[in-house]
Amino acid sequence: MKRVDLHVHSTASDGTCTPTELVLEAKKAKLYSVALTDHDTVSGIDEFMEAGIKYGLRTIAGVELSTEYEDTEIHVVGLFIDPENEALLRQLRTFRDNRDNRNLKMIDRLREEGFQITAEEIYERYPDAVVARPHIARFLVDTHQVEDMQTVFDKYIGEGCCCYVERYKISPMRAVELIRNAGGVAILAHPCLYKISDETMNRMIKEMKKAGLDGIEALYSRNQGSDEQKYRALAKKYGLLISGGSDYHGTNKPDIQLGTGTGDLVVPKKILLDILLFMKTFRDR
Repeated sequence: MKRVDLHVHSTASDGTCTPTELVLEAKKAKLYSVALTDHDTVSGIDEFMEAGIKYGLRTIAGVELSTEYEDTEIHVVGLFIDPENEALLRQLRTFRDNRDNRNLKMIDRLREEGFQITAEEIYERYPDAVVARPHIARFLVDTHQVEDMQTVFDKYIGEGCCCYVERYKISPMRAVELIRNAGGVAILAHPCLYKISDETMNRMIKEMKKAGLDGIEALYSRNQGSDEQKYRALAKKYGLLISGGSDYHGTNKPDIQLGTGTGDLVVPKKILLDILLFMKTFRDR
């Protein structure tokens, strides 16, 4: 069976593989197609698409937008976006400006806790990335100030911890609108991760559907038990597409592999073909 992976990250956000390396890894994994969906940035897309052409892999331009719904962080994946869409780029610039300010505040708090860390060191170490908490955590581990990244999050920069700073977000409905206006397909990412009630989930999906939501990421690395069946049923209930992906981050999430997730993820080629058929049939492109 030919497989795809419609949710992966590169060094342009918080992954450890460059966009080109992702293409090479996808070829090695014998994937039919892969989508680059970096967090709140499209800066890796050009390299990714060029590598796809060079190495003969079907590559998809994507993005993963950070949003908030009733105090819960919700992510929305966009597939087949135009990475030069001006409205999307304006929003991404706003994300970056706010993230930079947030990073400075967290770094100041870490220094108050006694850590040896400066903004200059972080940005020099990751010059081409959209710097965020994983980069700060990686720096503290690489400089032997904390044993591992999980400890950095659990004790210092995770939500509710002493050095944590709130993040700027938009609504999931706005994210859907931005993705659709950029010519993309809007997918509710990894619903299994959200600690919300079924009632809230249904209410949110209804609102997102009204804004133009196209699908749900029902196939995902961290699904447990009947999660896939549950989210397939929700997709059917609301007339939405099914999507799937590993959420691969390289060594930043070492238990998740490209294409197979934690080992048993299978996103068949048909998932992608259904999305393409939907775009051809229902979209004026």
